[in-house]
Amino acid sequence: MKLMICMDDTDNLESKGTGWLVEAACREMTAMGWGSYSMISRHQLFVHPDIPYTSHNSSMVFTAKTDVAPEKYAEFLSAYLETHSAPGSDPGLCIVPEPEAATCKALISFGLRAKKEVLTKSQAYTLAEKLGIHLSEHGGTGGGIIGALAGIGLRLQGNDGRFRGWYHLGQAGSVMTAGELRSYESIEDIRTPDNAPIEDARRIRISDQLKTICMNGRSTLLVHPADSDGIHAVLAKEELKRF
Repeated sequence: MKLMICMDDTDNLESKGTGWLVEAACREMTAMGWGSYSMISRHQLFVHPDIPYTSHNSSMVFTAKTDVAPEKYAEFLSAYLETHSAPGSDPGLCIVPEPEAATCKALISFGLRAKKEVLTKSQAYTLAEKLGIHLSEHGGTGGGIIGALAGIGLRLQGNDGRFRGWYHLGQAGSVMTAGELRSYESIEDIRTPDNAPIEDARRIRISDQLKTICMNGRSTLLVHPADSDGIHAVLAKEELKRF
């Protein structure tokens, strides 16, 4: 069974971010033998004066391959959020078994709206109830349920967000082939920002820290078109912020 899980708004200005908490929860569930867990993706939501958030208004999503019932995940992660979320945070949790097409469409629509509109808890709960999926709040105002539901939709959409973590695969300025980079589990694809694929034989100049984005539903390393020497260069950290 595959589950999609999103948590949002678990931090305050003094604490570590939600990504740290999600990563720690995945480590604990792995130690419990509950299954295997995907990379964690961060999805940027609407930044607006009417939306309270800690620093960036982003939610964290991962998938689980597991034989453990969704209800057990809801029980464990609800308690985890209530125990480990920072004081003053407004945590939300959403858990969705691999959805059918109509549910996907509704969740994606909500996620895309959350990138450009001020949405409400009532709207989130109404949609979750209609779709029959788990959505719960675990402290404060519980406003994190909006981002938790939206994050699931954006991960399903497949072309939104960056994956958590930086990868150190060599010295800055060194050159590797695309095939060599694809041999790392964290890099599923390599493309230019306009979605053009990069063949395995192409040469890529790397930086000391590499980050992937979600493109076509895969963990994708973005590179610039080749220079006059036929070498591509990975996008810099600042260039990735628009993703």
